Amino acid sequence: MPNHSAATSFTYDPSIRTVFGANALYQLGELARQLAGPRVLLVTDPGVVQAGIATKAQAVLQRADLEPFNFSKVEENPTTAHVEAGVRFAQQHAPIHLIIGLGGGSAMDCAKGINFILSNGGKMEDYWGKNKATQPMLPAIGVPTTAGTGSEAQSFALIAQADTHEKMACGDRKARFHTVVLDPALSASAPPAVTAATGLDAIAHAVESYASTARNPIAQLFAREAWRLLAESFAAVLERPADLDARGPMLLGAHLAGMAIENSMLGAAHACANPLTARYHHISHGAAVGLFLPHVIRFNTQAVGPLYSELCSAAQLDHADLAAAVDQFRTTAGLPQRLRDVQVDANDLPHMARDATSQWTGTFNPRPLNEADFLHLYEAAY
Repeated sequence: MPNHSAATSFTYDPSIRTVFGANALYQLGELARQLAGPRVLLVTDPGVVQAGIATKAQAVLQRADLEPFNFSKVEENPTTAHVEAGVRFAQQHAPIHLIIGLGGGSAMDCAKGINFILSNGGKMEDYWGKNKATQPMLPAIGVPTTAGTGSEAQSFALIAQADTHEKMACGDRKARFHTVVLDPALSASAPPAVTAATGLDAIAHAVESYASTARNPIAQLFAREAWRLLAESFAAVLERPADLDARGPMLLGAHLAGMAIENSMLGAAHACANPLTARYHHISHGAAVGLFLPHVIRFNTQAVGPLYSELCSAAQLDHADLAAAVDQFRTTAGLPQRLRDVQVDANDLPHMARDATSQWTGTFNPRPLNEADFLHLYEAAY
């Protein structure tokens, strides 16, 4: 019987309409018209533009008599500078009635960030934390093109400060997407390296939210099914990138993992990853999380070993070693195995361990950590 009892009480507050299926993008125009219009801010990134997906989305919106304005200058790990540029772009094309985030987690987080400032004014730092927005926000739609962050299912925007690269979690129920479009055909355009890194990030979301101290029956329901879908389709989607029968479960699994985060939280693997990517910008978030997740699982096993065994059973693994399974996923994906493999300086480990202690996600890890514990994890990953 699954163990749900970390929290004695919880609240589940669903509000997102989810449309799933191959070629669901072609419903975007009608879904947008049902929310607002006619002027739409489409927030995306150069990779989505290059893949032709942004043009396709624009055409679908235009056929629905909507007027899209494409802001495509979002980069990985968006900063306050990206949000500010998006706000200026939106103000130049005012009024904006609807915002659509089209892309990976970076585009969707940036779309939420733009919505905060466009609707409530001020700067991104004003919304660092939870429920800081006092005014209604524009209706919004999330369209993920990668199976990774699950940002489309969450009320938080993860935005880094432009100068320090410290990531700020800015959350508000009003920032949630009203509608989410999950089209597996869109993720087929993702480069192999992106599929690998974002897929492992989604796997980490499922694993960490399942064992988080904030877990509850709803969060674990989503996390367990997310893990099952992701574990069963990850290798297949890497081997056959155009296979929508593999892409579909990956995209749905990433979405469910995002719902699990929304109703629970994460843990030490993400707390370790954020200081790493803040210092070493060439390391993707998914690769960073993957470097730490097996070590975090081993660290946590004495506290939540039975929960990890439940995940092994859910995915019908041949053995009950969750850390070994994640190690194998990382190897299959061709992602880095050690921090030294990605040119991390050993002298930086103590500094990153200190920074990790201030990461919000670490406070939900099922086994409490201090600076020495974080340093142990960095050294284990080195």
